[in-house]
Amino acid sequence: MKKSSLSPDQLEFLTGEVKNFQEIAKYIRPLPGEVPKLNGIEVYGDVIPYNGVCGGDHLIYVDFKKRFDLDARIRQAREKGRLDIVSNLERLRRMAGIVILDVSGHHATDTILVAMLHQAFLLGAIYELDTFGEITNRLFENLNTRFYNSSSLSKFVTMIYGEIAEDCSFRFISAGHPSPVVFSSRHDQFMHVSPELCTSFPPIGTLPSDNDIDRTRSTTILGFKDPYEVNEWNLMGSGDILLLFTDGLTEHVKAGDSYFPKLLEQKIREVKHLKARSIFDAIKTHFLEFAPPSDDASFVVIKRT
Repeated sequence: MKKSSLSPDQLEFLTGEVKNFQEIAKYIRPLPGEVPKLNGIEVYGDVIPYNGVCGGDHLIYVDFKKRFDLDARIRQAREKGRLDIVSNLERLRRMAGIVILDVSGHHATDTILVAMLHQAFLLGAIYELDTFGEITNRLFENLNTRFYNSSSLSKFVTMIYGEIAEDCSFRFISAGHPSPVVFSSRHDQFMHVSPELCTSFPPIGTLPSDNDIDRTRSTTILGFKDPYEVNEWNLMGSGDILLLFTDGLTEHVKAGDSYFPKLLEQKIREVKHLKARSIFDAIKTHFLEFAPPSDDASFVVIKRT
C-alpha cells in the first residue's frame, strides 16, 4: 500500500476542511418547518444523497405566506396604487412553490453549485415579489444567463420549479428535468399526460437566453435558448398524488431492471391511503431496498386530501 505523502498536520487540516464543508452544506437543506402547509393538500419530500451527506441534488420549499411578509407587501403595494401586485400577492396566500435542482455528478463539492443557485433563486424571488407580486419567467431567464456566463462547461444543472395552489392547479417550468407524474387514486395507476403539457428547455446555463437584453455580449456556437414557457395542469381528484423527482429515481436500476415506473407505481398503489410524509418514507425504504443508489435521488410527494 502506498504511504500518504501528507504530514499528520496536513491530513488534520484537510479533514477539518471537509468537515466544515459538510457542516455548511447541511444548512442549505430545507428544514422541517419549511414544508408548505396548504388547505386540502399535503406536501413532503427530501434528498437522498449518494454519499450520505451532500451532493448535487437540492430542494427548496417556498411557502409564500411563511417565508415572506405578504401583509406588509400588500400594504406597500396598495399605498403605491399597484393593485395588480396586490392581486398577485393575495393569490400567494393559497399557493406554494417547490424547486428541485440536479447538478451533473454526485460529488460533495457539487454542493458549491447548488449553494450558488439556492441563494440566487431566493434573492431573485424577493425582487420578483417586490416588482410583480409573483415569481415570473424573468427570474429563470436571469438565472440561466448568470450560470451560462459563470459555470464550467463540464457541469450543468437541471431544474424544475412548480407552484401548487389550493384549488389543485399546478404550473411549472422545466429546464432539462424529468416531467412530473400523477398517480390517480381512482384508476390506481400513473396517468398519461400529453407531451404538449410537459414542455422542457435545456439545462440551466447550457445556452444563453434569446430574450436576454445583454444577448449581444454572449458568445455561443450552439445558438440561443427559446423563452421559458409555463406548463399548466389542472389536477387532481381526491387522493391523487403528484410526484416531482430527479433522474436519480428514474435511472435507478438493478441487474438491468428499472425501478421506475413499474415498481414505483406498485409501491404507491400499496401506500396511497397514507399521508404524504408516510408515502415518501415508504417509497424511500422501497427504493433503497431495491438497490444501492448510484446517484443522488430526490422526490416530493404532493397529495390531494
